[in-house]
Amino acid sequence: MKRTFTIIYLFTSCMLAFGQQEDQFTQFMHYKLGFNPAYAGSTGGTRFTAMARQQWIGLDGAPQSQLITFNMAALESKKLGVGGSIQRQSIGVTDRYTLEGDYAYRFPLGNGYLGFGLAASVRMIRVRYYKLRGSQPIDTDSAIPEGYQSRYVPNFGAGAYYNTENFYIGFSAPRLLRNSIDMADDEGVLAREISHFYGMTGFVIPLTDDIKMQPHLLLKYVQGAPFDADFNLSFTYMNKFTGGLSYRIGGDKSNPIGESISVLASAQVSKNILFGLSYDYTLTSLRDYDSGSVECFVHYIIGGEPEGEIFENPRFFGGRSNVD
Repeated sequence: MKRTFTIIYLFTSCMLAFGQQEDQFTQFMHYKLGFNPAYAGSTGGTRFTAMARQQWIGLDGAPQSQLITFNMAALESKKLGVGGSIQRQSIGVTDRYTLEGDYAYRFPLGNGYLGFGLAASVRMIRVRYYKLRGSQPIDTDSAIPEGYQSRYVPNFGAGAYYNTENFYIGFSAPRLLRNSIDMADDEGVLAREISHFYGMTGFVIPLTDDIKMQPHLLLKYVQGAPFDADFNLSFTYMNKFTGGLSYRIGGDKSNPIGESISVLASAQVSKNILFGLSYDYTLTSLRDYDSGSVECFVHYIIGGEPEGEIFENPRFFGGRSNVD
């Protein structure tokens, strides 16, 4: 009975939040490239990032994501930046693989640097029908395909990103085309990709010589879905260790106080490596059926000056931006 209720709840939740198709990441401040292509090349050297997320631990078929990204300055002038990523997301019997390339042009403006970026991507969506389980044999229903079906959809996006020594702000729409993502062979369209719009900002407040406070904010808007936002407050010690708390708005009718609260920690374990972890405690009714969500990331930096990478470099917030 408990499993039946969980499945019904998940299905209802998906219907209520049908417009939210893209992944969510608690440590979004360490994955800016995935939200905004204009961030490409802003880290000075070359940065590789690996990130993994397991949502709603304990629920069969719960969302999970894995990704690898890189970004670098393309020329000695550092005005051009390039980046790329490959990502896998799965939920239930559906897998989604996304390959993306990013390009950005950055130039000095006022006390900081402004960048404009473009992203091009191709996504494979695959539904593994053979993984379905039912109260009766699946093969008795001719409406359910056998094996699996897949579909490829291209897309493009754009963004703008501005940063100074202690402040950053960005706006972006990584996927602008409303592609059909139906698996059916007929000409009707039952499902489309929906454009997601993001706004992000953050700043550094020195409290002492060794301690800095960093608020971060990520805003998410999708037509037809509730407005969403992540709030984070972190503190960095000696540019090496950080800890913080995050809150994600949302919730459900019985618990409208929010979707989750999170604790985050990261450390610069070597000159070139930054490692971080986070744990989300679910605030909605799902907390009775899951054990929260976990997320981890690793940055590996080649070249540039990695000092302060714990909060994306204190000299140029969001990465180095020493444009000539």
